[in-house]
Amino acid sequence: MSTIFQRKNVIIAVILFAIAFPYLTDNTYYIHIMSLAFIWTIAVYGLNLLAGYTGYLSLAHAGFFAIGAYSIGLLTVKAGLNYWLAFILAILITSFLGLLIGLISLRTKEHFFAIYTLCVGYVIYLVIDKWDSLTGGVRGLIGIPAPANIGPISFQTPVSLYYLILFFMLLAVLVAYRIVNSLTGRTYIAIRNSEELALTMGIDTGKNKLVVFVISTAFAGVAGALYASFIRFIGPEVAYTTVVFDLLTFLLVGGIGTLTGPIVGTLLIVWISQQLQFLQDYRMLIFGPVLTLLVIFYPRGLVGGFYAWKMKREHKRAMKANSAKSSDSAIGAKDQVKEG
Repeated sequence: MSTIFQRKNVIIAVILFAIAFPYLTDNTYYIHIMSLAFIWTIAVYGLNLLAGYTGYLSLAHAGFFAIGAYSIGLLTVKAGLNYWLAFILAILITSFLGLLIGLISLRTKEHFFAIYTLCVGYVIYLVIDKWDSLTGGVRGLIGIPAPANIGPISFQTPVSLYYLILFFMLLAVLVAYRIVNSLTGRTYIAIRNSEELALTMGIDTGKNKLVVFVISTAFAGVAGALYASFIRFIGPEVAYTTVVFDLLTFLLVGGIGTLTGPIVGTLLIVWISQQLQFLQDYRMLIFGPVLTLLVIFYPRGLVGGFYAWKMKREHKRAMKANSAKSSDSAIGAKDQVKEG
């Protein structure tokens, strides 16, 4: 019970820190970076639900992120729709395209699935890059509006945008938590551990994989729509393969298949990257070996490694307690023999 309260206290402390962050610094650049990190965190949580809990690594995640971003951009800039209506439609469009692509891609497994989704992601990039009349091509989309007011609440300042993005990130974390700790989440884990065994248990693996694939794309759509509204300009590079590998790096560093891994890895890498701006040309030379060592020694990332260390520590304590009890009982038995 005490462990539960400790976890709750940690979560509450993190939320309170995030809420108080704009009041702890006057630097709007830091608020900007933190807002971007929260947007990427939403996308990483979607990737984690699919790859971490179902075992299917989608390399088209950046493509769905771009679909969400371009959907809200086109619907507001060219179609002139209300922002929040466009926001909802952007998520629905991304999810619908995810459904269509999932129906085909999920017929493959393991590395074939990863290769297929990588090709899908690159096709999405090419469509955005070459369809000048719709997407603007390499010029991109300019003048994407900021989120519209909700009654008296305005989102025109960096701090108000920060809190809006924080709200959606906390909502994404809550949704992921509820999914993972439900019977549906146990089903996804069963598919990850052994799809054949899950089938013999009567689990409809095809339906469950399709549902989590669509949920994953919906997360990417929300993140893409928020990104477009936050940056106010988007280009085809948001769909490029480097973006999905950045998302995968965030997930692997934090801890794939863990609930807190996405936010830990994203915040850590984003802030380290900002501090190492002067080494931007050598970024992969730095992160490449570090990521390789992390995957070798901590395959479940920093959070997974911490949980493994904690379990070993508790196991050692239990073993010591058991040995102490057994020695005490042995001494007691000897005393009884002597008294007899």
